Amino acid sequence: MSWSARQYSLFERQRTRPVHDVLAAVPREGIELAVDLGCGLGNSTAVLQAHVPKARVIAIDSSADMLRAARERLPQVTFQLMDIQHWQAEHAPQLILANASLQWLPDHARLYPRLLAQLAPGGWLAIQTPDNLQEPAHRLAREVAADGPWAAQICEVRHTERHSAQAYYDILSTQASELDIWRTTYFHVLENAAAVVEWFKSTALLPFLQPLEAEQQAAFLERYQAAIAEAYPAQADGRVLLPFPRLFLVARR
Repeated sequence: MSWSARQYSLFERQRTRPVHDVLAAVPREGIELAVDLGCGLGNSTAVLQAHVPKARVIAIDSSADMLRAARERLPQVTFQLMDIQHWQAEHAPQLILANASLQWLPDHARLYPRLLAQLAPGGWLAIQTPDNLQEPAHRLAREVAADGPWAAQICEVRHTERHSAQAYYDILSTQASELDIWRTTYFHVLENAAAVVEWFKSTALLPFLQPLEAEQQAAFLERYQAAIAEAYPAQADGRVLLPFPRLFLVARR
């Protein structure tokens, strides 16, 4: 997919908060090399570097547009353009961070253990993924995709299925010396329903929008926003609350 650094940055503060929460479960000491898998704009990388200021940090992303913004923000960090699905550590890090990136990749039953195995002994794997495929924003995107002149192009679009906390526990418990899993629902305060649409235009809606021509995109978004306005009604002050569940996993090799 083609990622837009500008669009993603519209809600950078809200998107960055989970990075603080997952790294709070990782010790600061003993980290010499840390890797940020799917670093995006570098907002997660900045939090990572602040968490382990003595460590060498390598940040990886598949989007050149994202990496341009990240390099401007953090010129001292080593950034690499590559598909994180095929990343292989040259030197074993003590910490691998993946903030809202692994949900785009398939086969977590193999991926997560492979990442854990690349750590130095005693190293930490810290993962945060959205856990919102059954939330209205996702469900309505699928419904709009299946009910319109674009249906033949995008009705089969599906995001990679995510596992339950129990499944992730079974995937990693036999290989991790420590394992901590939790789920948090953030209630993001947005200006209106249109802001909900803008939020997802940079992530979940991309697979639906990118196959369409500009006119189709506009029609899709118009129908989607009407549905979103019903699903996320305004509060007394006119603003909208966006419930956003996220799953956290911290494993130690």
